[in-house]
Amino acid sequence: MMLKNTLTYFVLLFNFLLIEINGTSPPLIFKPTLRHLHAATVIDDKLYILSGMDDTIGGIVGGTQFFYLNVSALFDTQMPLNWRDLTSKNIVPPQIGVTAVKGGADNNTLILYGGRNLTNIESKALVYAYDTQGNSWNIPTISGENHIKRRSLTAVVDYQGKVYLFGGKLLGFDSFVNDMITLDTINFRWGKGSSTNAPSSRVNYGATLLPNQNIIYIGGGNSLNESLPLDEVFIYDTKNNNWSTKKTSGLIPSNRYGLTAVLGLDGEQVIVYGGLGNNNIIISPKESLYTLNINTFEWSIPKITGNIPSCRYMHRANVIGNYMVTTFGVGYNITEGDVLLLDISDKNEFKWTTTFYPPPPTSAPAPAPPSTPSKNKSVVIGLATGFSLLCAFTVGMFFLYKRNKNRKVKVNTLHIPNSKLDNQSGQKAVETINEVDNHDEVKQV
Repeated sequence: MMLKNTLTYFVLLFNFLLIEINGTSPPLIFKPTLRHLHAATVIDDKLYILSGMDDTIGGIVGGTQFFYLNVSALFDTQMPLNWRDLTSKNIVPPQIGVTAVKGGADNNTLILYGGRNLTNIESKALVYAYDTQGNSWNIPTISGENHIKRRSLTAVVDYQGKVYLFGGKLLGFDSFVNDMITLDTINFRWGKGSSTNAPSSRVNYGATLLPNQNIIYIGGGNSLNESLPLDEVFIYDTKNNNWSTKKTSGLIPSNRYGLTAVLGLDGEQVIVYGGLGNNNIIISPKESLYTLNINTFEWSIPKITGNIPSCRYMHRANVIGNYMVTTFGVGYNITEGDVLLLDISDKNEFKWTTTFYPPPPTSAPAPAPPSTPSKNKSVVIGLATGFSLLCAFTVGMFFLYKRNKNRKVKVNTLHIPNSKLDNQSGQKAVETINEVDNHDEVKQV
């Protein structure tokens, strides 16, 4: 671990020194606007993000942006992230309350469902598909019984490429629903799941697929603008198409909506993060993270190290390698960064960190020929020599930096209003366009 941290330091310091010594500014980096109720989907080594309510300027700009973060490379959330802008390829209108998964015949297509347009022209398309290999969007033709578009729900995809879409709010109607619709992303066909014994109508809940291909649903908000309790969770059996309810025990979290739920790396616990309490109560950072044992359905607060961030809501969370990667949302200070990293590799102790180490390549390398002792010795000597040269080179560059340290580097910062980041500026801008429906957005459900 010490060697790993040292190498990380050298990589980051090396890049910084190159900028300082050459007297050049860093290359222009795409800076996405703050947002919430967006979509975040991992496909191969890219974390794709699009749509959402813009929290800083005009309400619509953020919703038009489409970009990704390369998660096959090391990065630090306290430094400018290397977001890659794909907005020029985007055909999806600015929307909020969208949901997205990975699917398609080759499991490399971004499937985007639902949402409400941020303009007064509502898109009739229920689904957009982005081909990550050809870098192009299309509106797929889908067979089966059509339905009314909905928003503020969480899509969950199973191992066969079938997407499960539960609940949400119907567009054009002031009504929440609790039915289950499905989408086969291989053949692009709509279907219906069971609504018998389904949980009550809700939006902005947490949901994730379990190892046994059941889906667990947690919390959310109802049509009365109330946060729902977590003293019970709901299980949808995708094999038998039926619902069941599980009472929970232990340190039961307070009511919350706008939360996220992901499966832990051990496959035995669900990690729930963030959310907003009843009457829009901001949840304490120390009570923002819980785990639920999926065998006993017992809640607990895990042991956590690192700097605990503010509690976010209306964010998104994905498991990438050893980390739960949280993006954007409402309720955080800009100094914490748009991306949060929780190292979940040790199930007994999670750690908030700022450094992301990419997962190893998924494809197995070709078998190497048997090594001889002399070859092993050469490899060790080569590694030691290379590391020594790297240290010497970095130290030399550091002295050059000291000679130039009288130079001052300008750091551009993004101005954030002195508020709780409750997205009111974005809401007001949108209200002039879609006044009736945005009234519900102020209520945050």
